[in-house]
This record gives sequence, structure tokens and C-alpha cells, in this order.
Amino acid sequence: MDKTKILVVDDESRMRKLVKDFLIKKDFEVIEAGDGSEALDIFFNTGDIGLVVLDVMMPKVDGWQVCREIREYSKVPIIMLTARSEERDELLGFELGVDEYISKPFSPKILTARIEAILRRVNPDEGGILEYEGVVLNKAAHLVKVNDKEIELSYKEFELLAFFMENKGLALSREKILNSVWNYDYFGDARTIDTHVKKLRSKMGEKGELIKTIWGMGYKFE
Repeated sequence: MDKTKILVVDDESRMRKLVKDFLIKKDFEVIEAGDGSEALDIFFNTGDIGLVVLDVMMPKVDGWQVCREIREYSKVPIIMLTARSEERDELLGFELGVDEYISKPFSPKILTARIEAILRRVNPDEGGILEYEGVVLNKAAHLVKVNDKEIELSYKEFELLAFFMENKGLALSREKILNSVWNYDYFGDARTIDTHVKKLRSKMGEKGELIKTIWGMGYKFE
């Protein structure tokens, strides 16, 4: 079985090496790029990149532009790395279709766990179809339809909706959502959940009302 190729893009060679060493231990194949221009050349010439770890601040072409150009042609999962932690940057990342947003400094073990979680979602071992009130989610095909119309979701939005549908009618705390959907402890940063829920509701149109807010606790799908 071929190893999944991870493209790691960062202008700091030490950072690339740190990430690469952890990923190789998990049996991934790692391809490095030192700037955005090189990253785009590698991505479009390689053709089978399974996931991109992308720094924001880089020479020649920055991470935002790399993300924009990749998203014009591909839904490959993208994890953005940044030394900045301003909310507007994080929101921009989600608007561009970023699947994860990680502020430096970070734990390579946590980054690796997130990569593995995303890839499990992209390549599920077994499929399944969830259906409720005109919303149909097909895990194997990674497809969602609302009132028979397909909608485009990021991988994180897809997993969040699947979790809601699998637990419909149950009150779900933000902590439980973070632990179940993100697969790690997010140290109480509920803003990430709220941002994804807002985006998910918007994409679902009127069916977004199925995701109810439980003030002071979390959400319920009903």
C-alpha cells in the first residue's frame, strides 16, 4: 500500500524538519517546500498529495494565496500554520476552505493527531448514510445533500454534521464536540466550534435551523 504524501510548506527549515520527523515515524511520505511558489509547483506537478501543511507568512507567495490557488482545483485537506492568532486571520482561513488552523508554537504530536484524524475522515474504512428531515449525509462518498441538492462542506464541517446527525436529539457540550470531532483536547477554545457551526448553518440554508444552540452549553441537532 502506497504511503500518503504530505506536503509541508514552511520557509523555516528547522520547522519543516521537526514536522517531517514526526510524520515519517507515522509512516507518511513527506515532501518539503520552502516557499509558496515552490509549494504550488510541487502540488500541481505531483498530483497525488494527500494533505497540505501550510505556513501563512512566506516569501514570494504567502500561504493565503497558495490556499486560494489549490482550492480552485482541489479539495485536498489543508492545515494552516501561523505565528499570528488574530480572529480575523482564523476566519479568513475558514472562508478559504482551510480544514484546520494552528497557531505557532504547537506540539508536533498534536499536529500529527490532527492529520491522522483528517485522513481518516477523507478515507473512511466503512461507509454509511445518515438521513434526517431532508438532510442526507453519505460517509463513504463524503457527500451531503439538503433537499436533494448537494452542498459543499469542508472536511471538518462534514465531520461536525455527521456527529450532530449521529447524536440527534442529544444535548452536546462544546467539550464533547471538541473531543469527539477534533479528536483531542482543544483546551476550551469554543470559538473554533462556534465558527464551524456558523459556517455549516449558512451552507445548509433553512435546514441550518436543525442545529439548535443551547446557551452556555453547546448544541443540539433536532
